[in-house]
Amino acid sequence: MAIFRSASGEGGTEVVLAAGNPYGSRTLVVERDEDSSVAYLCSPDGTVHGAVWLANHRPAPLVVDLARINAGRPPLMPRPNTLHPDGRRPLGQLSPLWFEEGDGVALYEDDELLAVIPGWADMSRGMPGYARDAVGESPFAWALSEALEGLRPRISNARSYWRWRHGEGSWPSFQQFVMGHLDGVLGPAGRYWDASGERLPTVGITERPPHGERGFTVLSTVGMSCQRMPTVEQWIDRPGAYARVELAVATRDDPRDAALLLVWLCQYPWHSVTWLGHGHTAKWYHEPETFPLGPQYSGVLMQANPPHMPDMSGFAFGGEAVRWLWLSPITVQAMQAHQHPS
Repeated sequence: MAIFRSASGEGGTEVVLAAGNPYGSRTLVVERDEDSSVAYLCSPDGTVHGAVWLANHRPAPLVVDLARINAGRPPLMPRPNTLHPDGRRPLGQLSPLWFEEGDGVALYEDDELLAVIPGWADMSRGMPGYARDAVGESPFAWALSEALEGLRPRISNARSYWRWRHGEGSWPSFQQFVMGHLDGVLGPAGRYWDASGERLPTVGITERPPHGERGFTVLSTVGMSCQRMPTVEQWIDRPGAYARVELAVATRDDPRDAALLLVWLCQYPWHSVTWLGHGHTAKWYHEPETFPLGPQYSGVLMQANPPHMPDMSGFAFGGEAVRWLWLSPITVQAMQAHQHPS
C-alpha cells in the first residue's frame, strides 16, 4: 500500500498547523482538505517520519480510497476504523506538546488529547501514530485509547519537563548542580565556554585544570543531561539508564583544542535525532587536516568508565543516572575496525 504523504497545499489541501520542536529537528504539520485531516512529523528537509490520520469530515468509505492516497491527498479512514463513520466537524484549536527528547509529539484539540506521533512511528513499517478517533489498527492510525497506558507517563513527563524548563532559574540551577558535582570529582573549575549559541539544548563546557594527583586537564559538557536523548528506547531495553549523558575529554595540551570536540558533539543527538553511547564512534565532520587533536586522527571513540580516568558517577537528573562518555581520538583504520569487527 502506498504511504500517504504531505500534499503540500495542492488539490485544495491547506496547512492548519506547522510547529517545530524546541531543537529545530522535527516539525509537526497538520493538513486538511474538505474531506479529512492528517498530521505529519517531518524533518527540516521535508522527509516524513511519522503520519497519523486525525478525522474524516464526510461519511467514511467502506474500504481504503487508493486513488486518493496515490494523489498525495490526506487519507479517508475506512468506516470500520473510525469512531465517527458519518464524519465530524473540522478540527478545533490545535496545540502540540513535544516529548522531552524532541522526537515525538502529542497533539491537542481544544486541550483534549487528539493524537500522538511517537519517535518510533515509521510509515514504511506500517507504524503510524495514535489517534483518538481511530478504531483498532490501520495503516493510517492506531487507536489512541489502546496505547494510553504506555503513552500517558511520557506525556505527563513532557508537560512537567517543559513547565520546569521554561521556568525562571531552571537552567542556572541545573548548571550549578552539575558544576557542584564536577567540583567534587575533578576539583576547582577553570574557564567556561558556552557551546550552544542561540539553539537548544543549552550546553556549556567546563575546564578542570590538573588537580591533586591528576596531571591532565579534563573538559566536560554541562547541560546535555538536562534533556533525554532521542531514540534510545528503540535500541535499549532500559532506556532510563542510558538516556542522559555528558561528554568528557582529557588532555595535556591546549584545552581549547580538545574543547572543539565537545562543541562539535554536544548538541548532535537532538539536532540529528539520535543518541550517543558506549562504543559509539563519530567521524569528524570537516576536512581531516582540521581535526583538533591532529590530522592523523579522523574521529572519536566514546567510552563509559575508561581505565585511568576519573570516576564521574554519582550524578542524576530527572530520577535517572547520568553517564559520562569519554572521547578519545581514533584513526580511520581504527574507526573501520571498530565498526566492522573481524
